Amino acid sequence: MPTPATGLLLGLLLAACGLPLPWSALSFIPLTLILAFIARADTPRHAAGRAFWVGFGYFGLHLWWLGAFLVNLLGFPPLGAAAALLFALEGTFLAITAYLATLLPRTRTGRIWTLAGAWVILEWLRFLGPLAFPWPTLGYTLLPTPVIQIADLGGVLLGSVLITFTAASLAHAWTERARWGRRPLAPALLAALAWAAALGYGLTRTPGTGPEQPMRVMRVTFDPFERASGDLPAETQFAQTRAASLNRPAGSVVVWSETAITYPGTPDTRPDFPGPGITGAGGIDYGVTPTSPLADPPPYNTAIALDTAGRVTSRSDKSKLVPFGEEFPFQPILGPIYRMILNPLGFAIPNFRPNSNPTPLNLNGVLYGAYICYDSVFPRVARALAAQGAQVLVNPSNDGWYQGWGVQQHFNMGRVRAIETRRWLVRSVNNGVAGAVNDLGQPIQTVQSGQELQTLDVRPRLLTGTTLYVRLGDWPALILALGMILYGMTRRERDF
Repeated sequence: MPTPATGLLLGLLLAACGLPLPWSALSFIPLTLILAFIARADTPRHAAGRAFWVGFGYFGLHLWWLGAFLVNLLGFPPLGAAAALLFALEGTFLAITAYLATLLPRTRTGRIWTLAGAWVILEWLRFLGPLAFPWPTLGYTLLPTPVIQIADLGGVLLGSVLITFTAASLAHAWTERARWGRRPLAPALLAALAWAAALGYGLTRTPGTGPEQPMRVMRVTFDPFERASGDLPAETQFAQTRAASLNRPAGSVVVWSETAITYPGTPDTRPDFPGPGITGAGGIDYGVTPTSPLADPPPYNTAIALDTAGRVTSRSDKSKLVPFGEEFPFQPILGPIYRMILNPLGFAIPNFRPNSNPTPLNLNGVLYGAYICYDSVFPRVARALAAQGAQVLVNPSNDGWYQGWGVQQHFNMGRVRAIETRRWLVRSVNNGVAGAVNDLGQPIQTVQSGQELQTLDVRPRLLTGTTLYVRLGDWPALILALGMILYGMTRRERDF
């Protein structure tokens, strides 16, 4: 089979062991084949070529739903192929990583270990910068197993370390067996011990105890394109959501979805809001000076807490903006190109400002770690809120833009934030999955289908305490990843 076809097939196999598929914890098997395949390339340049096709296949299948989203957004089916540009970009990042990881090691098995460690470093880099897109992180594939509980020690990336370490151990043994007839047992034995320890840790975790806070969670089913275009009036959405929020259990806090309320300016009061509650809100912030005399006042996408009188008691804006949706990277350089493409389609370049300092919402003495939609796939946001004393996580979201795997992936990735911080997670959505997840990442009450507005009365527990991950962040995972790279670079026996 030609090398590009082999790389593409291996990438597809890895994606076929990803979320939301129930066998996703087997992802280390195709990754074993991928590490050996790339490590056996004749030169670092050939390794990069192999990695590109692996990445293209991996992202292409895992994110197939992006093509369908573009078709729905633009109404022109051929433009669905534009998603292939993202797949190629991510394939290029993996190719660069493979080139660097295979440049210095003197042995083929050394390449395997540097590739494994570099894979984790690349996943960490996907959390950073204007092109941040950490969707297919390997650690999430452990979610169907108790092993995912190690996320409170080192985040989702610690799960990625376990998977890449296991794959490297197997690829190491396979390579040495095929080339020299040796069967190195030490790496495979160490991987087995790591799995046993992680499994034992996960099986001994128990839910935290704390006071309950009754909450009514909303799942609305408004068409996102009609909402964005204004064809569905904001007041119609508000009236329907408000009606479903009334007559709830005593002491309940209502939770609405992303941008469920719109304001003509800075959020202040909404007397007819059925508070106390938390909701997503959107509008134009006329109180903020534009960045230039020709710029418009910036829009905002925020989470707000409102009391029983409808007064806004606290606010925290969205931290991570969606690339090419809420922000367009490198605008000073690429701005003319963006306008050339978007203006004929009737789109303008948005001017949202990311929130670099998310803070909990204070409502009746309870601290709520509220973050908006896309924020949920960035561990640092929930981690920052928990570090500031948030007692429960709240995620107003809008999953109506896309369908299929994307909806389930978004929900499942958010479940890991509950594990990392050991906080309950309450989620209100437009379409998608709404409900409550406990501090073990287990869905307790959820609703994810139906064409009518639905409500859930949930009782999350208010928890305190700080996990090792909240204190140390990704450092444990990164140090282990660097250890794999160092081990690969120090292997001496030349086996090319």
